Amino acid sequence: MRVNLKEMIFYGFHGVAPEERSLGQRFIVNFSFQTAQEHDREISSLEDTVDYTKVYEIIKHVIEEHTFQLLEDCANLILDTVMKTFPEIVHSVVKIKKPSVPIRGILEAVELEMARHRA
Repeated sequence: MRVNLKEMIFYGFHGVAPEERSLGQRFIVNFSFQTAQEHDREISSLEDTVDYTKVYEIIKHVIEEHTFQLLEDCANLILDTVMKTFPEIVHSVVKIKKPSVPIRGILEAVELEMARHRA
């Protein structure tokens, strides 16, 4: 089974520039996770599966309660925390989009993508 949490919008204080960490900005997060396919038929209640509202809360907490200079650190903490909290997740991917990038040029956003796979 694959679950996708799409276009979650949070306000955080992340970036290399001091202004980014003091003023903050929006971050758009997409997160997907996969559980072992052989267990799909056993799911008949919330206790049998991963509660995606709890996954959402973990991501929200990491983005809104921490400060990172690098999106890589933020993505690592999200992935590590979700995978540790839910051992039934075998694969997860996080994409963090930063629409307001302090770059002298024209671009829509910068987006980082990182994945974890349980052996």
